[in-house]
Amino acid sequence: MIPVKEDILKAVTFKTSRSGGKGGQNVNKVSSKVELIFNIAEAPFFNEDEKTLLSQRLAGRLDQEGNLHVVSQEDRSQLLNKEKTIAKLIVLLKWALHVQKKRKPTKIPRAVIRKRLADKQVVAEKKASRKRPAME
Repeated sequence: MIPVKEDILKAVTFKTSRSGGKGGQNVNKVSSKVELIFNIAEAPFFNEDEKTLLSQRLAGRLDQEGNLHVVSQEDRSQLLNKEKTIAKLIVLLKWALHVQKKRKPTKIPRAVIRKRLADKQVVAEKKASRKRPAME
C-alpha cells in the first residue's frame, strides 16, 4: 500500500543546490534544484516483503547505501520542485509495488474456431473461382 504524503515527508530528506538551465541571474542566486533521498530499508510504513520488492525493482536507481534519489530542477521555484520530487517518488513506489495479476489460460470458444474456418473456406472458394477452367 502506498503511504500518504505526510508519512513520506517524515521518512525522506531533501537536499537543495543551484540548478542549471533557464532563469538568468536567478540561477546563480537561488538553490532551486531539489534532490529527495529516500531510504527503503528505514521506511516504517513498508513491511519486509514490500521492502525486498522495492529493492529488487528499483535496484538500478539505488546507491550503495540503499537510498533512492529523485531529482527535480524543472521549475524556478524550490517549493514546486519539492512537490514534483514527492509526486515522482509516489509514482515510482506505485510502479514498483504493483503486482501483475496471474493470467488464467482460457480455451478458444468453439464459435470463434468455426468462424475462422468458415472465413478460410470463403477465401479458398474466392481464390478457386479465379482459376481458369480445366481443359478436357
